[in-house]
Amino acid sequence: MEESGAISKTYCMSEYDLLKRVILCQPQYMTIREVINETQEHFKNEGIHIERALAQHAELVKTLEANDIEVILLPYHKKYPEQVFTRDIGFTLGQTIFVAKMATDVRAGEEDVLKQWLEDEQISYYNLVEERIEGGDVVIDRETIYVGLSNRTEKKAVEHLQRLLSRFQVIPIAFKEKYLHLDCIFNVVSPEVALVYPNALTKKDIDFFASRYNLIEVSEEEQFQLGTNVLSIGNNRILSLPVNQKVNAQLRNHGFHVIEVDITEIIKSGGSFRCCTLPILRESH
Repeated sequence: MEESGAISKTYCMSEYDLLKRVILCQPQYMTIREVINETQEHFKNEGIHIERALAQHAELVKTLEANDIEVILLPYHKKYPEQVFTRDIGFTLGQTIFVAKMATDVRAGEEDVLKQWLEDEQISYYNLVEERIEGGDVVIDRETIYVGLSNRTEKKAVEHLQRLLSRFQVIPIAFKEKYLHLDCIFNVVSPEVALVYPNALTKKDIDFFASRYNLIEVSEEEQFQLGTNVLSIGNNRILSLPVNQKVNAQLRNHGFHVIEVDITEIIKSGGSFRCCTLPILRESH
């Protein structure tokens, strides 16, 4: 995957190709300042134990690096309590990083930290400033891009992407409002297999996904523990939470190597492995 003699710094065409570079951010100032999703509602009185969250995040970074993945840590800022969820500030498609427009005030400005890093690295990006869209709603599978219609991503943004990405099939997916992003209820883990939480989707979309993938259905309990929000790092390896035993057993039955990492402190704020990682380079074979 070389271009004019130089290896590309950015490239992604799926959720499952071999991951080489990824952007994370430590949960240094992670708090539930404003309840912005159902998981946070559940944990708002208990709060988040920062030292535990930091230790778990460090373990995640170590696991990625042990699998030959370069981890870039963005600088964290006190004013951004949700910065650990780097997935939402953008997405990589082909060689382009699309920088998102954040939907909530509590997160507005996080994308500027990413832009600063991209500029420092001399990596060009496309700024989606017109309409609200967040990376957690964008699931890529080769020429198909699923975009969740959520409180965070509006229909106008999907139409904008359809115009921009004429060679791709951009498919809007509506789901029940109480679920934060599409990747909390649907995730593609290989060309043949996807995870899905059927209760959040229309029958039409479930049938559509079933026509394309072998679906692993996630239970209500494991959806709450973000069972769909795994991270595929390529070669059939998947990062998943130890508590989601049914999901992990089903993934193993489908031939995946499940790497269990405990980030249960971080998921209290409503995001797991996919939410915490912004892949910028995956190698297609």
